[in-house]
Amino acid sequence: MDPSEGQNTGELAGKKILLGICGSIAAYKAAYLCRLFVKAGASMRVVMTPTATSFISPVTLSTLSRNPVHVSITDDDQWNDHVEWGLWADLFIIAPVTATTLAKMASGIADNMLLATYLSARCKCLIAPAMDLDMWKHPSTRRNLQLLQSDGVDLIDVEDGELASGLVGPGRMSEPDEIFKLICRHFERSQIFKGKKVLVTAGPTVEKIDPVRFITNHSTGRMGTELALAFARSGAAVQLVHGPLKVAPPDNPSISLYSVETAREMEQICSQLHQNCDIAAFTAAVSDYRPKTACDKKIKKDGRDNLSIEFERNPDIAAICGKRKRAGQFHLGFALETDNEQENAIKKLREKNFDAIALNSLADEGAGFGHLTNKVSLISENKSVYLELKPKAQIAEEIVNFIAENYEPYSEP
Repeated sequence: MDPSEGQNTGELAGKKILLGICGSIAAYKAAYLCRLFVKAGASMRVVMTPTATSFISPVTLSTLSRNPVHVSITDDDQWNDHVEWGLWADLFIIAPVTATTLAKMASGIADNMLLATYLSARCKCLIAPAMDLDMWKHPSTRRNLQLLQSDGVDLIDVEDGELASGLVGPGRMSEPDEIFKLICRHFERSQIFKGKKVLVTAGPTVEKIDPVRFITNHSTGRMGTELALAFARSGAAVQLVHGPLKVAPPDNPSISLYSVETAREMEQICSQLHQNCDIAAFTAAVSDYRPKTACDKKIKKDGRDNLSIEFERNPDIAAICGKRKRAGQFHLGFALETDNEQENAIKKLREKNFDAIALNSLADEGAGFGHLTNKVSLISENKSVYLELKPKAQIAEEIVNFIAENYEPYSEP
């Protein structure tokens, strides 16, 4: 059965899909993919790299998409508006994408219509690579993929099989039927939290010792900001309460930003916002202690060999909100552990009234503070899901999917 049969009233009906095609032998698959989208009721536009025209004709794709195909930024002294094309789309999928285009995307190079459109797009971008196995495994390709995924680009993984070179291994572009199914699932998930309010905390907190010194931790805030973006893409209205970030704060109309410095400031804002939220994700690395007294002037050595500072407990924001949690609210906690990881995470899950907790360990290379990647175990009372080392943007998407599968909104009896 044609996978698009009966889909024209489904998730793709009326969706605006921009298909990018690069110069690969797999470009012939784009014709069938384009046909599937159109039969499913989507509006289609196609943009190609100049090299792609050697593998498939723009006339063929124009006929199938029922729209003109753009290859160059200018045609017959007319400017093709890549900005308008980028803003038009609900989804930009590049299939196939080559190693060359991957590298240019990762570097922000815009030397053709496809790349200029990618840099102008505000929608979700998915890529379906196609290349020989050694190119696919090359460290530079892996770096470019990791960087793009950290930017929020989603990867449609390659398949294993016979390649154009005659070699056998990973590198084949995923088949159009499989890509079509993934796109349908993407739109099914895209508004799963529409109408919901989500509270996310992110980054470190800072506690002053004196006007020039403070205590904090190595959190950059990347995991929290990526989680906020993932919730925003799912249709939620997100309230992001963050300490001093070492990454750019998310620029998204569905995300409201609340900047704080100390744990007490974060607790005050969270207490105000928590009562009206549906989901709360406590991602921030909040300082457990603060100096009992912060000096007004810089502390001088004054000949001393030692200095003692008395500390006192900071408010436990997750625990405070956990005590106030009402029916229908979902709480997600985070635990960064160095020993007895599972045991300590489950203890926090119960003590702080979490519905689930994301556990990562400093013992795992590439996980935790300061990395573009993370590796977590999602633990609830009923199940545990392990997420292998991936870019934090991808981990955030999987966490949102996990919550969607386990969230039970309150309904009146």
